[in-house]
Amino acid sequence: MTINKQLGYRIRYLRQQKGMSIEALALEAEINRNYLGDLERGTRNPTLIILNKIAKALDIDLPTLFEGIKEL
Repeated sequence: MTINKQLGYRIRYLRQQKGMSIEALALEAEINRNYLGDLERGTRNPTLIILNKIAKALDIDLPTLFEGIKEL
């Protein structure tokens, strides 16, 4: 599985653990809902700025966002 897909699954998992819809997370992170959907499917390559916005919206730090993601 690619790093992008692993990251996407991780974002989706954390979002669901917080009980947030994709729309709610996108709004809180101030990113486009379709872009977030693409991230969760692993079809986008996000910038560090976007990842930081997502982590803040999930109320976690960046290392937590990357937990369990393995290098290929």
